[in-house]
Amino acid sequence: MRRLLAAGIVLGAVAAGLGVVRALSAEAAAVPPYHPTRLAKVADSRQVVVVVGRSRGSSYSTVYTYQLGADGRTWTAKFPAMAARNGYAGWAWAGQRIQDSGTTPMGTFRITETFGLKNGPSTKMPWTRADANDYWVGDNKDPKTYNMFQPSASSKRTWRTGEAERLAAYPTQYEFAAVIDYNRPAPASITWDAAHGQYVTGRPANVKRGSAIFLHVKGSGSTAGCVSLSRADVIKVLRWLDPAQLPRIVMAPTADLGKV
Repeated sequence: MRRLLAAGIVLGAVAAGLGVVRALSAEAAAVPPYHPTRLAKVADSRQVVVVVGRSRGSSYSTVYTYQLGADGRTWTAKFPAMAARNGYAGWAWAGQRIQDSGTTPMGTFRITETFGLKNGPSTKMPWTRADANDYWVGDNKDPKTYNMFQPSASSKRTWRTGEAERLAAYPTQYEFAAVIDYNRPAPASITWDAAHGQYVTGRPANVKRGSAIFLHVKGSGSTAGCVSLSRADVIKVLRWLDPAQLPRIVMAPTADLGKV
């Protein structure tokens, strides 16, 4: 009888243990792969934007936004999920992406500044009002100005206008935008070159990897590598972003989120 009782106690304990394991497994499964607790490189960020692609070859994605609570542990969704578009050729790892490939870089990046062709939507982020003379340079023959905002097409410039985006040429997309710090030169290395009327860097970005990756207003379809949202959603995100919260953006198809 004692042996039977002991066996019953052991079996009961095992069953209880299995119940706990199953409960924990179910709880873990309930946390989606795009939740910040399952992302490896959000680091000290307290605001996280997650762009989740359908697949590596798809130009359709969904954006999720999360805010870290005052307890430093609890992440809360800020806005409902937002429909988005990404590069027309899908996705590529940031370290392997090629300029003009039409792919969106996979990885985790900071968001440090914003810009647009209209007055800023009360964002706390640094804001640049762009005009008809402003460009974003992607001239891979001029590394010192590559992947940088340039405030005019100075006649003494060293970069080629044919290898740059004139921001005003995209009045819908660039009405409001956030700069994704993909393949950007280090901010501390950027100085103003008055002789040529341009910004230059002493620590160039990789001129093969592409430039001008933004979170911007949606146009008529996919993008050339950026992430686009409806105008209302972009405004919501820009008003929410706060440099004091060290915002980051995580971008990848669902299957690759655990690797970025």
